[in-house]
Amino acid sequence: MISLDLARRVADVAPQWVPAPGDRFVIPREGLLDDVFMVAEMVVEIGRVGGHGLVRFNGTTEWALDSIAQEEIVWIPREDQLRSFLGDAFQSLTRVRDRWVVTLEETTPTAVGRESRHSGPDPETAYAGAVLWLLGGPGFGAARA
Repeated sequence: MISLDLARRVADVAPQWVPAPGDRFVIPREGLLDDVFMVAEMVVEIGRVGGHGLVRFNGTTEWALDSIAQEEIVWIPREDQLRSFLGDAFQSLTRVRDRWVVTLEETTPTAVGRESRHSGPDPETAYAGAVLWLLGGPGFGAARA
């Protein structure tokens, strides 16, 4: 799972998140930062109120938090979601010693056929770095081939 900081940076450049069952998120509030929640129909539902996304917590009578605005939570994208942002630029994910490396093929008119590589300690972090690089966000450096 990527860090909260990295998830925030991905959210700044990625298409708007549309919550779906299985998605993970964090509530960036004191006392909740270490808890990762998952959208699930029986426990965490997604709704809309006044045109805004709302996350509702069901079956949690011990909680004082019944719902929270979607804008207040931080989505933690999964490996498959990060990979989907890479589209046709994605070439491979490989393990090199103790790192994971995502290879992208650059497709700009001046760089067709050139590759960039993005590494991380786990596949999700490597994918997130590649997403940040590809979508123009402040991210990890890339090695070019």
